[in-house]
Amino acid sequence: MKKILFIGTGGTIASELSHGALSPSLDASQLLCQIPEVSGYCSVDAVQPFSLDSTNITPAHWQILAAKIKEQYDRYDGFVIAHGTDTMAYTAAALSYLLQNSEKPIILTGAQKPIGFESTDSKQNLSDSFLCACSELHGVLVVFGGQVLLGSRARKIRSKSYFAFESPNYPPIASVQNGRLVVYFNPTLGQPRFYERLEQSVGLLKLTPATDAALLHYMLSHYKALVIEAFGVGGLPYRNGEFRREVIAALKAGKPVVLTTQVQSEGTDLSVYEVGKDLRGFGVLEAYDMTPEAAFTKLMWILSVTDDPKEQRRLFYESVWHDILPPKEIET
Repeated sequence: MKKILFIGTGGTIASELSHGALSPSLDASQLLCQIPEVSGYCSVDAVQPFSLDSTNITPAHWQILAAKIKEQYDRYDGFVIAHGTDTMAYTAAALSYLLQNSEKPIILTGAQKPIGFESTDSKQNLSDSFLCACSELHGVLVVFGGQVLLGSRARKIRSKSYFAFESPNYPPIASVQNGRLVVYFNPTLGQPRFYERLEQSVGLLKLTPATDAALLHYMLSHYKALVIEAFGVGGLPYRNGEFRREVIAALKAGKPVVLTTQVQSEGTDLSVYEVGKDLRGFGVLEAYDMTPEAAFTKLMWILSVTDDPKEQRRLFYESVWHDILPPKEIET
């Protein structure tokens, strides 16, 4: 019988009504009592490092989770993390970089409705997650609504529906239906590498048609690296050349700048339009089909391991769980 570590962090799944609003109140052991069938196929220990609405989770909490899993890695066959849905994509992406190429499944799940509600997706998502944690799957994964998604690819795309998560530019690797796990493919394992630190001085700026270059200047001066959510396939507004001057100055100063897109699917291609075609030549990093959450957290990891711009660029484009297009597609 496999041994699984269940890590509670709060979130909707563990929430109860208090003063007319939901807030986390149940711990991991209490959640576990709601799914007694799990004891039939695995042995589970429960821990609760913190209990938060995921809106309140920060990079420091990602590091706590990574450290807990690293500390207990040899004692367990798999890990299940109960997490709020609002920032689960960030946590899953961050753990994908902190716990690279884990040979054991590290599952994140949650729910759109609390486990105590009569109508809830909590019990099904938890049961599915333990099934996956006992399987031959590996790496950081999100299990939700019957789908198994790579942690660096998952996004929350619905705010209320049970099928809240999808993987816009990468297929699900498995599904769980009626207690049966169907694996479509299992990504190739590399050498396991565990990290403990993230550089938190990374910003994310979502462009609007009214964004002023002064805001871009502030972001670039305030943070060590910046992700810019541009329009369409990517590019920078002209704005009398102010946007380009700010970005090029930052790049020359050795600050990584990533261009991604606000569009959900199909990614960036800076070569298409004049507003983007020469930016790669100045050293801007292009996210291609990475999610903004993955680009953001990957920069945090990269800045924690190297200050060398060339090495930062290499690591950004180095595939971790196939989170970017093949190298031949990203040559500049």
